[in-house]
Amino acid sequence: MKLQPLEFEKPIVELEEKLAELKRHSQATDINFDVEVRRMEAKIDQTKKDIYLSLTPWQRVQIARHSARPYTLDYFELAFTGFTALHGDRLFADDKAMPGGLATLESRRCVVIGHQKGRELKENLKRNFGCANPEGYRKALRLMRLAEKFRLPFVSLIDTPGAYPGIGSEERHISEAIAVNLREMMILRTPTVAVVIGEGGSGGALGIGVADRVLMLENSYYSVISPEGCAAILWKHRKHAPEAAAALKLTARDLLALKVIDEVIPEPLGGAHQNHAAALSNLKTAVARHLDELSAIPLDELLAARYAKYRRVGEFTGG
Repeated sequence: MKLQPLEFEKPIVELEEKLAELKRHSQATDINFDVEVRRMEAKIDQTKKDIYLSLTPWQRVQIARHSARPYTLDYFELAFTGFTALHGDRLFADDKAMPGGLATLESRRCVVIGHQKGRELKENLKRNFGCANPEGYRKALRLMRLAEKFRLPFVSLIDTPGAYPGIGSEERHISEAIAVNLREMMILRTPTVAVVIGEGGSGGALGIGVADRVLMLENSYYSVISPEGCAAILWKHRKHAPEAAAALKLTARDLLALKVIDEVIPEPLGGAHQNHAAALSNLKTAVARHLDELSAIPLDELLAARYAKYRRVGEFTGG
């Protein structure tokens, strides 16, 4: 897949095009431009560092939404092994926006669930753009209980702009489905890890996000509302989304400082879409480490720590 550059990446693309032209010219004229090529490559490396090491919250949101990022099924099939999909909520239907099943992570058998987007229009329509219906959250609940019954750890991957707000979804009680999941995840008697791999939007993310450890990829975001939605409410126009993104404190670093999450998983320079193998490896290593730590804690202590963790969120002091 040819990567489409984001607006702030265009200076890098322009330099890379100049480098490619310089190399073509060198081959066509048989003139040695090695010094100029090395100088251009050094300039490209420095430009990448200048841009990617000082990203704004809005730029990170744009990277989080990049269609070439690894999606949930990529992680299930490549970071995990032996993924076996389980379908349906046993009540209404199978939600294609919320795949899940059994998988193995470094010899540890676990139950996995996550939001799945599509890379093209046809697949996005099938996956509902990663916006799950009530049956998706009820399938997640079924798999949570399966994990508890067989004493398997539960891992969820979050990547959604939000739960689906359509009429059918409301008729089938989307808010109730999410609320039940929040309650049940809080008392689930098995180790749980949630990872925000892209977008972490509102209740759609929380519906599978109440866990012993909440992790975020470096260029993901986690927020009560999208920057565009916030801008439309506060500034009456979506053009203020960059300002809203900064105000919402939705980046991984911000949320780690606020103790909403437990760890930031590093991404390759430029984002996970630039190097899938490195992104998959980083997530695999982080999740396996947390599962090892959690599995060593007695269940009663684990549940007490989980309760205390969420009681601490939102505590602020002012001077």
